[in-house]
Amino acid sequence: KVKGRIYNLIPSRDCFPNSCCFFLEADGTSKRRQQLIFLRATKRRSPPPFSSTSPSSPPFTPLHPSPYRPPHLPPPPPLAAVGPAKPRRGGWAQRERETHTEAGRKLGREMGTVAQGEREIVQPFLDPAVGSGNAGEAAGAEGGLKVPPWREQITVRGLVVSALLGALFCIITHKLNLTVGVIPSLNVAAGLLGFFFVKSWTEFLSKLGIFTVPFTPQENTVIQTCVVACYGLAFSGGFGSYMLSMNQRTYELIGADYPGNRAEDVKNPSLGWMIGFTFVVSFLGLFSLVPLRKIMIIDYKLTYPSGTATALLINSFHTNTGAELARKQVHCLGKYMSISFLWSCFKWFFSGVGDSCGFDNFPTLGLEAFKNSFYFDFSPTYVGCGLICPHIVNCSVLLGAIISWGFLWPFIKTHAGDWYPAGLGSNDFKGLYGYKVFIAISLILGDGLYNLIKIVAITVKTMCNAQTKYSSLPLVNTSEGDETSELLMEEKLRNKTFLKEGIPSWFAASAYVALAAISTTTVPMIFPQVRWYLVLVSYMVAPALAFCNSYGTGLTDWSLSSTYGKIGLFIFASLVGSNGGVIAGLAACGVMMSIVSTAADLMQDFKTGYLTLSSPRSMFVSQLIGTAMGCVIAPLTFWMYWSAFDIGSPDGAYKAPYAVIYREMAILGVEGFSALPKHCLAICCGFFIAALVINLARDVTPENISQYIPIPMAMAVPFYIGAYFAIDMFVGTVILFVWERINRRDAEDYSGAVASGLICGDGIWTVPSAILSIFKIDPPICMSFGPSLAS
Repeated sequence: KVKGRIYNLIPSRDCFPNSCCFFLEADGTSKRRQQLIFLRATKRRSPPPFSSTSPSSPPFTPLHPSPYRPPHLPPPPPLAAVGPAKPRRGGWAQRERETHTEAGRKLGREMGTVAQGEREIVQPFLDPAVGSGNAGEAAGAEGGLKVPPWREQITVRGLVVSALLGALFCIITHKLNLTVGVIPSLNVAAGLLGFFFVKSWTEFLSKLGIFTVPFTPQENTVIQTCVVACYGLAFSGGFGSYMLSMNQRTYELIGADYPGNRAEDVKNPSLGWMIGFTFVVSFLGLFSLVPLRKIMIIDYKLTYPSGTATALLINSFHTNTGAELARKQVHCLGKYMSISFLWSCFKWFFSGVGDSCGFDNFPTLGLEAFKNSFYFDFSPTYVGCGLICPHIVNCSVLLGAIISWGFLWPFIKTHAGDWYPAGLGSNDFKGLYGYKVFIAISLILGDGLYNLIKIVAITVKTMCNAQTKYSSLPLVNTSEGDETSELLMEEKLRNKTFLKEGIPSWFAASAYVALAAISTTTVPMIFPQVRWYLVLVSYMVAPALAFCNSYGTGLTDWSLSSTYGKIGLFIFASLVGSNGGVIAGLAACGVMMSIVSTAADLMQDFKTGYLTLSSPRSMFVSQLIGTAMGCVIAPLTFWMYWSAFDIGSPDGAYKAPYAVIYREMAILGVEGFSALPKHCLAICCGFFIAALVINLARDVTPENISQYIPIPMAMAVPFYIGAYFAIDMFVGTVILFVWERINRRDAEDYSGAVASGLICGDGIWTVPSAILSIFKIDPPICMSFGPSLAS
């Protein structure tokens, strides 16, 4: 049984003495999916009385020849011969079935895919070349497995591919950050495209007769790590949040007469200080938790679900079956990326001049619904996000749009002239716009505070249990067996690889102190409102917060870096006060967010490297290189958007929603709640409590009920932005839901590739679109809609 589907076991001829080899063949499917299973006998048995097979031959004659022979698999060591087997009940056939069944269960336990009682195979068997599974471990134990040194895991071709993919994903992340602020994980796409580009390059050179170094899982892991580190700075760098909150447009949008919003608290973006700031704050998180990597990965055995899933994905790429599936996924990704690119190009011709033209303003649900932002805008990016994000996230976003734009905002509008002055502009914080922003902030803070308390409580409880009972430390169930079991041998090999080429603790501590000294001197030069001793205090507290966030990420796969950043924002803004507190709070948010985020990402990468037998030194160096790339690529790609588009316009395509939200948070830290509109504080308290109650209900109710309870953080996004992208994401989740009902296996294999293709194609189009905008080339047609003359 594999994920609920029944498979046939077909004997294979390509096998070794004392081993049984089978293929897995799907029953009732249109295509054949095969994987080879090796079942090594624990002892040699005598043949049945009616068989003429010699004791040295395989215990059965296979029925079909095998089209696949595993590469680099050494023969198993000779097993001690035993005497004739004692007669047992059930006959030889029954004993064979029992032996094969027990061997299959033993293999499932060793692979970590079989739990107590009845079990299912839920992950692909790893290739022997990777050193995973019993065959790979046998090879490693006998010297057949050669893990490349850490310097050979970092290659020039890998770094070139990492730079190209890092630039592409930075462009995509900026677009999502500046439009809706919802950024799905692109780690799978990074690993898949990295595998495709390097594999295609090596195959092309081999056809030309040029020798190339083989492409290994370790090199694939280094590429994926470098890409994620690069485009991660497009988010943690604050280009769509705290950094953009300092500019003149956000200051004017809130209003010059708004209490606490001072003209002195303005710093417009420029490449010089943005690159310098990212360089001085982005590297400290990498050195803060390096001495604790053994405790987090080996001793505590934290799961880091995203890192584990990425490792299994990369390992599967480097098997024959996985490589074939990867090629099909890349073909699917390329097809939908081309479709998305061409569709975005087609839409551009009808987008005209202004903010009311084109398919982005198509009243698909009617003009009345369009006035309340309920329409489908034909965006491949948001549909792709709907395909990637879980169903509950997409439904939560739609529910938030219905509550806010369907009921709450129309209700508040009816009290214009009573709750707030009538006739105010649509972007005046003294009117409806203020309710939109502050209610969204209350939901975000309520959700973030609850999850912060929850993660800290789980962390403290687990660490207390670890001190009293060491057996409670492992968070991944490991099989109990003999010390010579292959699972323990595999774990020993991974532990040896992980500890062999480490980073000295003295080096990490010295680098952290040196970088902290440089940053403490440099940050006040960039932001004079920030005092040097406040920066120093931040770096003294940051390692503890980074540990809490990394530990919580390992348990739940949820990084709360933005929540820690908001805490720093409020504290620093209130400490500095009205004389520069806004800029000081936003800068402190950037410092804290960068350290906490990069530390959690590094531990995720260490987990991936641990499972792919990658050297931690190569992982650390690739993280450093990727961060250095991101410090340059992320500001440059943001500058392309800043120069070509109207960033921050509430009526434009790039609203930059979190720029206003973060600046308002900083003003709240300085001024308190005195500037809120009438009844706004009471409504905000209601939604804040509602966020706490909803999260509590998700945790205390049974899983069959909690899976239908919405997520407050996802509900908050459309409160400020609008309902249109919620419609797009819901379309994506409906497509995925129907696809899963028709063919769940294909949906699992290709939905991520389709979604990544849609997002990448639309993201790539922003480059020629920005170039056209820079050269003042406008679309030739403006397609707009309005009521008919008869009406």
